[in-house]
Amino acid sequence: MNLLQDVQKLAMKGKKVPVIEPGFTVKIHQKIKEGEKERIQMFEGLVIKINSGFGADKSITVRKIVEGIGVEKIFPLYSTNIVKIEVKKTSKVRRAKLYYMRERFGKSARLKESFVSGKEVDESVEELAASVPAEEETPNVETAAVEETTVTEETLVEETAQAEEEQAVEAEAEAEVATKDEEEKTA
Repeated sequence: MNLLQDVQKLAMKGKKVPVIEPGFTVKIHQKIKEGEKERIQMFEGLVIKINSGFGADKSITVRKIVEGIGVEKIFPLYSTNIVKIEVKKTSKVRRAKLYYMRERFGKSARLKESFVSGKEVDESVEELAASVPAEEETPNVETAAVEETTVTEETLVEETAQAEEEQAVEAEAEAEVATKDEEEKTA
């Protein structure tokens, strides 16, 4: 048992992860490999579940609605493919698992939210760290403060270029489908 915890601590070493709770809206930057190319894909959604794993086994389930369809992804928090996790909003919830959000849409799916700046996240991390009893041993990585992100012109240009590329790829795919449909109708 002790050996397993040692291996998990090695996997977590050097990885800073913000304190995440159910009801938080997070933006996860994930590395995706397509052949020899590598890119970063973002997934922003509501944290509906946090697995009760210890250390490197810990994972979160994030849900978002895409074109009217609910999409859930499970992210291991300490994966090497996760580049960055940003907390965008916090919500007041009274449940540990928000499975009831699966049946809700529109106005009924609203939660009492508040937007978060980097400073507010740092303060909430300190409050959570102070509320944890001293006897319970928690890794420093869990309570690490989130680095305040500053938006620069370069990052805005990169994000805009990436969004334009994604739109161009989607438009090409739609055009291909439309031409195939026309060919089938004429045949």
